[in-house]
This record gives sequence, structure tokens and C-alpha cells, in this order.
Amino acid sequence: MTQFFDWSCAKAFVGFLLLVFSLTVPTVRAVAQAADQPNVVLVLCDDIRWNALSCAGHPHLKTPHIDQLAAEGMYFENMFCTTSLCSPSRASILSGLYAHAHGVTNNFTDYPADLDSFPLRLQAAGYKTAYIGKWHMGEQNDEPRPGFDYFVTHKGQGKYFDTEFNFNGQGRRVVEGYYTTVVTDMAIDWMKEHRAASSGKPFMMMIGQKAPHSFYFPEKKYEHVFDDVEINYPHSAFHLEGKPKWITQRLNTWHGIYGPLFDWRKEFPNDKADAVLDFERMVRAYWGTILSVDDSVGRLVADLKAAGELDNTMFIFLGDNGLLEGEHGMVDKRTAHEASIRVPMIIRYPAWTAQTGPSKIASQVLTTDVAPTILDAAGAAPMKGIHGQSIRPLAVGQTSGWRTEWLYHYNYEKQFPYTPNVRAVRGDRWKYIRYPHGDGTADRHLSELYDLQNDPGERTNLINDPNHASVVQEMQGRLVKAMRSVGIEKDEMPMDEGIGTELPDKAIR
Repeated sequence: MTQFFDWSCAKAFVGFLLLVFSLTVPTVRAVAQAADQPNVVLVLCDDIRWNALSCAGHPHLKTPHIDQLAAEGMYFENMFCTTSLCSPSRASILSGLYAHAHGVTNNFTDYPADLDSFPLRLQAAGYKTAYIGKWHMGEQNDEPRPGFDYFVTHKGQGKYFDTEFNFNGQGRRVVEGYYTTVVTDMAIDWMKEHRAASSGKPFMMMIGQKAPHSFYFPEKKYEHVFDDVEINYPHSAFHLEGKPKWITQRLNTWHGIYGPLFDWRKEFPNDKADAVLDFERMVRAYWGTILSVDDSVGRLVADLKAAGELDNTMFIFLGDNGLLEGEHGMVDKRTAHEASIRVPMIIRYPAWTAQTGPSKIASQVLTTDVAPTILDAAGAAPMKGIHGQSIRPLAVGQTSGWRTEWLYHYNYEKQFPYTPNVRAVRGDRWKYIRYPHGDGTADRHLSELYDLQNDPGERTNLINDPNHASVVQEMQGRLVKAMRSVGIEKDEMPMDEGIGTELPDKAIR
């Protein structure tokens, strides 16, 4: 039987294939571009302690969504802020610079409009960028900032309930609801709108959570989760012998355990035994706000997963600074003690962990490393002359040449006169802290030396121990070296006017 080949059908089929190919190529290109330029989602918490997660071993807090990020990504066991104060630390995260270099040395200075940042570099690399939530640089400015295509924030600290937001400079309105939920809703809405409008263009979403910053008000469903947990002052609060006198002087102040505890104690100072109940209520409320943050992370991950974007997203969970929860008799932060300077950081990014798998990274990583890490992943042009470095080598186990010590830097604030000028060097084993007066004369307060290997709780100040005199001398030299490594030859700082006892102005608390 003779078979005939139908050329008309063949031509039609070839035409169909060409049509499919023409429609598919742009999509393939978009996918290839996305693989080279991952999305970035950065969740920045305010005042979250390094151990306030169940994956960090917290005995009471359960944070399953954040734990899942750690189980699938990189958990940084020794992550630190270079200045334990909101605005300076946030500026360091954006710029990769220390506070003395970027200029934001207090909570009242906005990020310089002409200063480079990783969002600006991402924009130049073709990213759409958004910031939603607490900015907290420049107390009275809620206008859009350079580097962001979409910017939603508020003045000052914001409120846990019913905050007034400025929507990209187009008007302000109060958004009813719990802060953590509200900014998560906004972030998810923006990502969905971006997907619909941008044809695969990569994005960077930065979410500034208020939680768990004071004043602590949990979401209603979490108000009583920890009611049965007994909480006491930590033991270190009662072991202040050999410590600088300013630490004892701080006990009854705004930043001490016998002070008002961010309004959880109405009569103060109070050092009676039953006053610990006020401290207990404060800590329970602090923990409660973190449960909502975990919910938020779960929702963000679910949205990325549903959109098929999760594995091509660098998801970063980060704190801006640590928090003293009674250690050494203190609350708040600012000091160079471990609870003040340690922050949690988790990065889930399969492209960097495909070979080695999830890991716990013990090397010392800093907030100044965040910007170069993001730019490295995005293939964007790196910022020049910064102090941080990309963590990419650590992701594949390459620790050779990584830092083993670093400078901690804080300037005395007249508005919050409860912490002196602080200059410290934190090494893998030793930490040396000094408190300059500010005018070039002898330090105003006794220095501190801690053996972190044998005394991780920093209970014993070895500064006057004759057996450690050589270590003190060595660490003094290492501090000078650490300062020079970030460009400090002449150290300028405000005068230390002593530990104040009056409460700070209500408008800036």
C-alpha cells in the first residue's frame, strides 16, 4: 500500500513548534536570569536575643518556622553586631560599615542620603526593592529613602497595635491590627503584585519588624502562653564584685533590673524580693512577641513556596542587636557583654549549601557582613572600602583567613546616660573592654577582661588578676590593632558625663 506524506500537516506542525519555541525562550531566559539573581527576603527583628529561638536551645520559646530555616540553611552560632544600638546597627547592615564611618552613631540620625547601600546596588543590578516596617533611623522622618522602589514605614518606634504608616510618600493612614501581622500582610501583597507586573525580574524585600522591641505587648492569642513559666533574675545580676562601678550604678536606672522595666514596674527603684514578679511579667511579654514573628516567617516562606520561588530566594532572618535580660543586673543593650552584642542570623539559600548541606557556622560573623553577602549572591557590583565581607566561603566550610577577633564600638548618649563610651576587642577566647572618658585622659571606668572559653557568662573580671597581666597587655595592643583595621587612628567620641538616674524623655523611649 502506498503511503502519502502530508506536507501541509508537516508545515503546520513545524509552525506550531516555532511558535512554542518563540514563547518559551523568554521564559527560559527569565528562569536563567533568576538563577543568577536570586530574590532576597530579609526579616530584621529589633532587639531579639541570640538565644530567643528554639533552634538556639531556648527552653520555653517554640519557633518551628524559624527552626525550619535553620534546619535547611546556615545557622550562625557566633553572629554579632558591631554597635548594640538600633540605628547604628541598621546602618551597618545596609552599608557594611562601622558606625564611625557611616555616621549614624545614635538613634536620632538618619541614614545619609548620599551613602552607598546594598539596596542601591541591587537596584543598579536590575532588582525591584521594597522596605516595609520599622526603619528607625531618623525619629521623625517617615519619607521614602534612596535604594527602595517601594517604602512603607512610620515615625519613631511604631506601636504594636494600630500604627500609622506612610505609604511610599503618598499619604499616611492608621492600619488597624497587630504590627507583626500587618507588615507581613503588606510584604506578601507587594511580592504578589511584583510577580504579576515584573515578568520574572528579581526582587529584594526587607521587612523591619518592631518585635520584640519594648514596650512588649504580645498578640492576644499569645498573652498567656508563658504564664506557668517561673522566671528569676539571672545569677550574674548578683555577682558584680570586681566589675566596674558603673554597672552597679545602673541597677536602679532605666536600664537596670530595679528600674521601671519598660513600664512593667510602676514603683521604682525596687530591689525587694517580690519585685522579681515585675521582671517575670516583662520577660514573658517579650517572649510572646517573638511567637508572632515566627508566624510571620512561616507565612512568608509559604508564599515563596507557593510561587515556586523559595529555593531561588536568599532568605535571611536577622536581629539588629542583642538584649540584656537581667545579665549583670541590666536590661536593654549598648554594652559589650555577650547578651548585648550577640544576635541570631539564619540564611536559607540552597545555591550556596547544595554541596555541603545545612550547617552550623561557628566563625565570628558581623552585621557588616550582611551587605557584601547579599551583593555576592546577587552578582551585583560590590561596595568599595567597606568593613564587612561575604560569608560565601563559610557556606562551603572554608574558614581559613576568616576573622578571629573584631572591634566593638559604642558612644555615650546624653539622652540615655546609662552606658559609658565602650571600646572592646572580642576574640575567639578573650574579650577586653575599656571605657574612655572622651577627652583623651585616662579611662573613666575600670576595664574588663573575660576568658570566654572558661567563663562564657563573663562572671569574673580578670583585669586586675596578676596572673593575667600579660594577657591584658596583649589585648590592649589587639584593641589598637582592631581599631586601626577599620580606619580609626584618632578616636573621636562624646564626653562621658557619668551614669544618670533620671528617666529618658517619653518621646524617645
